[in-house]
Formats: sequence, C-alpha cells, structure tokens
Amino acid sequence: MRVALLSYRSKPHVGGQGVYVERLSRALADAGHDVEVFSGQPYPDDLDPRVRLTRLPSLGIYDEPNPFVPPPPWRLRSVADVVEYASTLTGAFAEPLSFSLRADRALRNRLDEFDVVHDNQSLGYGLLALRRRLPFVATIHHPISRDRVVEMAAARGWRRRWSVARWYSFVAMQARVARRVPLVIGVSTIATDDTVEDFGIDRERIRVVPLGVDTDLFRPGGHRVPGRIVAVASADKPLKGVAHLLDALAKLRVERDAELQLVSSIEPGGATDRRIESLGLREHVTIHSGLTSEQIAELLRTAEIMCVPSLYEGFSLPTVEALASGTPVVASRAGAIPEVVGEGEDDCAVLVTPGDAEELAAALGALLDDADRRAALGAAGRARALHRYSWASVAQATADVYAEAVRRFDTRPEQQEEH
Repeated sequence: MRVALLSYRSKPHVGGQGVYVERLSRALADAGHDVEVFSGQPYPDDLDPRVRLTRLPSLGIYDEPNPFVPPPPWRLRSVADVVEYASTLTGAFAEPLSFSLRADRALRNRLDEFDVVHDNQSLGYGLLALRRRLPFVATIHHPISRDRVVEMAAARGWRRRWSVARWYSFVAMQARVARRVPLVIGVSTIATDDTVEDFGIDRERIRVVPLGVDTDLFRPGGHRVPGRIVAVASADKPLKGVAHLLDALAKLRVERDAELQLVSSIEPGGATDRRIESLGLREHVTIHSGLTSEQIAELLRTAEIMCVPSLYEGFSLPTVEALASGTPVVASRAGAIPEVVGEGEDDCAVLVTPGDAEELAAALGALLDDADRRAALGAAGRARALHRYSWASVAQATADVYAEAVRRFDTRPEQQEEH
C-alpha cells in the first residue's frame, strides 16, 4: 500500500510522536508498504532509507536558539505562513493548523500517488479537504485537552491562565476535525475512552493499536548504577509530574544515596530548574536533551529504576522501552499506564497515586532496597514487552486499518456523514 504519513513535528527527541513516525514507517516498509513522510519542523533525522521524506517548512518560530521570535512579515510566502504568523502573534500554538494547510497543498496534485493518508495527530482544518479526496486515517495518541486541564490547574494569576487558554485554543479545532475523520487509531483503551469523552468521536470509528518498541535496541545488559533513577519527560510540562519526582528524590536523599538522570528539555531558570535548585538537588540531577534512541536505551540499561511520574499518559512509550530494557518501573496509576504495564495481569511495575510525592518516595526507596524485587520486575517487564509490543504487529494492525479505510472510501455515500 502507498502511504502518505503526516506529522507536524517528527524528530524523535521532541517526544513519543516523533518516535512513532520513525518506527512505524520503518515497520511498514519492512512489511512491503511504500511510505512517504510529510513532516514539519523539526524533521526526523533517522528515517529508514526506504522511507521518503518531504519537508514542509514552517516559519521556524519555535526553533532554537531564538524560539518565539516571529520572522519579519516580508518573509511570508503563503496562506499557511500568514495563518501561522497571525496566530502566533495572538499567543496561539499555530503549527497543527498551518501544517495541515501545507500538507493539503503538497498532496493536492499527487493524489494518484497514494492509497491512503495517515495523519499523526495534527488534526488541522486543512485535512478536511484531504479526507474527501483519499482514504484517511488519523492517530490520536491522547486528546490534548487533558494537557490543557492540567496546565490550567497549575497556572497562577489571570494573565497566566489566559496565556495557557490561548495557547491551547487549537484543541477545539482538533476536536472538530477528529469528529470528521472516517477512522481513528487510538493507542490504548483509556486514551480511546478519553478521546470519545473529550472530542465527541463516535466510538465505532476508533480502532485501538498499541505502540511498539524495538526489543533489539531496548534490551537488558550492562552495569546498573546503584541508586540511579531514570525519567523521560518529552516536555517540561506539569502533566509529566517531574516536580513530584523531584520532591520525592529530595525525601529519598535524606536516608540514602540516589540520583536522577532526567531526559527532558528543561528551560534554564524555568520552574523545573528553580525547583532543582531550591531542593538542593543540583549535584544529584543530570539533565539530558536531544538524546538518540540508542543513547536512551543505554541510559535505561544503567538504571536501577525507571520512574514515570506523569499525571496523565495516553500510552507512555518510555514505559514500554523501560520494560523491554528489563528496568523496573515505578509509575503513576494515571491514564493508560496501568493498561500498558498490565496491572492485574503481569507483575512488572509498581504503581502509585499520581501527584503524591510521599507515596512515590516510599515506593522508590523500597525498590532501591530490594534487589530481588527489582530483578523479578525487570524480568517480567522484558517478557511483557516481547509478547505485546513489537513494531511488526503494530504495522500489521495499522495496515489493517488502512485497508478498512480504503473499503469505506470506495463505498462511501455521496456526502460523508459529519457530526
């Protein structure tokens, strides 16, 4: 099958969505499908050679080293540029919408080259035209409305609350577009339930396909550093619960040596950076950003514990990578995490109350003190990853959804149903 895979941000180190594009496209190529990735910035840097990449450049407003600096107006060359520029000036996150307009323009004259279009959660208005022209599928990892709720709760003062509300104004667009997508891929049962509740999607249109993990790359082996805890937070946002993990680490260090290796983009002088300083943890927290998958895999192999303190996750790919690495997991009982680790099925993780630093510190301390328990959890996690989370099975299940989308498109009524 000839697949156009769309993703407004696709570099793996910016989060799980980038990993999804890289690994799914490779697995689809392994299965004999022809895949072309259409990506905004930052672009993927490790696509399989069999996968083509079409770059759809944005205005680069969020690019380092000077993010949030709009270009001069005379650089605007298209409707998408104008939309991105104007929306950014009002404090909105414009990439999903502007990317969808660029994707529609890029594909408009190439319709006969693809059998199906697969959107990776941009859900912009520009896709409404595409889904009328070609079979269309969208993956929704989780509704971003959940991020908005957590950030609004953490915001202090009306100015900050207004800023958060404006930034997340794109969520209403995503909900409207999602209700018009013929078939949606959800990555977990809980994420599907939340998408139905928040976006009002007809559940009959959703197919659950869990994410996968490269079990050859993420594998046990090497030396575990005593007291080392690893956490991976794709963004420095309240939703990821890093503040609670730092509080727990401070409590742990009262009684034992412990260190945190934090993979995240932490803003110097930002809230997380200030919390590290105020808790006296500067020498005990090492921050990594921009790591390759190989470097993350190596880091996980050195840890005694992987901690996932998130207040919500639609799936949590880092959790599965830890399971595959044989690294014991301590995680919040939040979102899809219990489903991912198999609570009640496989004993491969310790789950705690989201946002409870006391309980998190106690769970981490107990596991650091129990080598036998760590070994048992690690072995069970590895077994679960091998059994449930291979990218080959993800690619096959995804291709089945593509085939269904093609059948639906070929037999669609003259006007597609919209809600």
